[in-house]
Amino acid sequence: MGRGPALTRRGGSSGRTRYRLPVRISVIGCGYLGAVHAASMAKLGHDVVAVDVDPGKIERLAAGEAPFFEPGLPEILTEALGSGRIRFTTDMAEVAGAQVHFLAVGTPQGPTGAADLTYVDAAVTSLLPHLSAGEFVVGKSTVPVGTAARLAAQVSEAVPGATLVWNPEFLREGFAVQDTISPDRFVYGVPDGEDGERAVAALDEVYAEALAAGTPRLVVNLPTAELVKISANAFLATKISFINAMAEISEVAGADVTALADAIGHDARIGRKFLNAGLGFGGGCLPKDIRAFQARADELGVGESLAFLADVDAINLRRRDHVVELAQEVLGGAVAGRRVAVLGLAFKPNSDDVRDSPALDIAARLLGLGASVAAYDPEAVATARRVHPELDYVESVADALRDAELVLVLTEWEEFRRFDPAEAAALVANPVVVDGRNCLDRDAWTAAGFTYRGMGR
Repeated sequence: MGRGPALTRRGGSSGRTRYRLPVRISVIGCGYLGAVHAASMAKLGHDVVAVDVDPGKIERLAAGEAPFFEPGLPEILTEALGSGRIRFTTDMAEVAGAQVHFLAVGTPQGPTGAADLTYVDAAVTSLLPHLSAGEFVVGKSTVPVGTAARLAAQVSEAVPGATLVWNPEFLREGFAVQDTISPDRFVYGVPDGEDGERAVAALDEVYAEALAAGTPRLVVNLPTAELVKISANAFLATKISFINAMAEISEVAGADVTALADAIGHDARIGRKFLNAGLGFGGGCLPKDIRAFQARADELGVGESLAFLADVDAINLRRRDHVVELAQEVLGGAVAGRRVAVLGLAFKPNSDDVRDSPALDIAARLLGLGASVAAYDPEAVATARRVHPELDYVESVADALRDAELVLVLTEWEEFRRFDPAEAAALVANPVVVDGRNCLDRDAWTAAGFTYRGMGR
């Protein structure tokens, strides 16, 4: 699997000297999680084979082309391919001989809100004929609690001596490479006894560089590891929806939610991060994860424990309604026939991901109400066009602003923050801006002649 092993000497966080060989790794699934993980493992010096059932995706990755926008990924992918430490294939048989097999397939939301485990189950079933005793199957995907125990039994029954463990990912889109190579913590969900000890040792070899730099490592049982990622996402979603609920109150009461967030964020028990009022959260993780968490709690008979997540979800979706209503209000009651500039389509900056994007949803709703929508995003136009081809996509901020009667800033890209409001005023037909992310300099835009409306301000 690539180059021959080279002995490496490293200093461990405990002060011990560590010696390790590059680990032979397979990564099953080359979507967002899998492609980043595979390239990052090769960057760390391991020998990696990455597998996916999509030939087009594999062809692009093998050519050094990232199939989605993620800062830093093209560079480490090119480096890994040039070093010979990574290869991409559609043939599952090529994972044979790997010491550690990472499961990195998607768990999309099913029709009932529960996680769809079709891809996880298919990946394990396809892997088993090529798995050997002494090897480790390492789950990275976000799954309902109890999934790992079921899969662990399947693995041990089919291949005695092989061990399944769970090692949840904590990637932030836009920072995924950094979060893989140098995360803020590792969580290993392992079985009791000797198998668990061997699994910990194997993962320590995989992550030796970050561990040597002092990254914390928590060793827990399988259910705890499954709950870590989904409960973290539920907490973050709750925090975002909380400040958006405060924004609703602030608008009625005449308060400024940004100043409110600054004040309460100084409390060390609360913290300022994720207290930014706006359109709410989107993407491929938080919305589906809180719904899947609720569904799993219901299945376990403890649905009341997570009943509050329904309100979290409702507050989040209500923010989109609010922006549409605000657009209608500032345009005198209706948007039909009015030209609206939409700046931002991705659910967050530094990403081209439009899954459950509040920005794209609002743009489509305005079009449905008869507005003429000129939509721009630095990276997400292509992905947005596949979902909503009917929108008018333009190539620059200036193109979107030209003759606009309303400007909506819906994703907080730095390009939008930096855009000169005086230049914007010279382009638009009507200087009104709705700052859906509270990311603009309100005073500067007001000074340029704009009527400014923010979220909860």
